[in-house]
Amino acid sequence: MAKDAVFTMKLEPQLRDAFIAEAQAVDRPASQIVRDLMRDYVQRQRDQRDHDAFVRAKVEAGRRDRVAGLDQSNDEVEAEFATRRLALEGKAGEVRG
Repeated sequence: MAKDAVFTMKLEPQLRDAFIAEAQAVDRPASQIVRDLMRDYVQRQRDQRDHDAFVRAKVEAGRRDRVAGLDQSNDEVEAEFATRRLALEGKAGEVRG
């Protein structure tokens, strides 16, 4: 990818010096490390936005289900899955036996 943009920033001289020293210690150009950090930050932000949108959609779907009367109480869900667990335990016992 062509690198034709310049990014200028102000930072403390001690931080700059420590960063340059660490970059040299791993034999990498400081600009390459900064680009990697920027890419990681952009990806994390995108992932977070995607996750937030996913959660919002799930919450809205749950609210719509509740309004439509499609929800179940916690006791109903627990009872349903207790039945499923028992059925699976029975199948597992048949396989072992």
